[in-house]
Amino acid sequence: MDSQKCACCNAGPEDIKRAFNFLSDEEIEELCSYLDLREWQENAVVMQKGDFEDYMGFIVEGKLAVKMKTGYWGKNIIIAILERGAIVGEGAFLDSGPRGNTVIAMEKSRLLTLTTQKMEELITNKPSLAIKLMKRMLRIQSLRLRKAGERISELL
Repeated sequence: MDSQKCACCNAGPEDIKRAFNFLSDEEIEELCSYLDLREWQENAVVMQKGDFEDYMGFIVEGKLAVKMKTGYWGKNIIIAILERGAIVGEGAFLDSGPRGNTVIAMEKSRLLTLTTQKMEELITNKPSLAIKLMKRMLRIQSLRLRKAGERISELL
């Protein structure tokens, strides 16, 4: 990642390194060919609760709001704000289930996306890199689950 821009997305190396700080420069270069750049404008729906989509994303630009509809009042509340370097959509990606929350772009946002098909190719072609990526996704899931448990316990 010594070049001015990433070959796969035209993002600056500092943004790529932030999103993939758990990988070496060589691993980032290897992963790059499995990723696609997608862009959303402000207020666009990035992920919709209940949808079955086959990708997760790594935010390289912008800010996303993760929203959940409350059962009692029927209003959307923001449960997380995700910025550059964050992973989004890993839960549904890991379990192939429907999206659990709606994600909205708070500003113009660009994500490097990984589809399930590309993940399968990565597992086949670069298994050690795929394992590192999966470990990162599981770590993020664990941290988010722990934080949710803490929030729930504060309410009880």
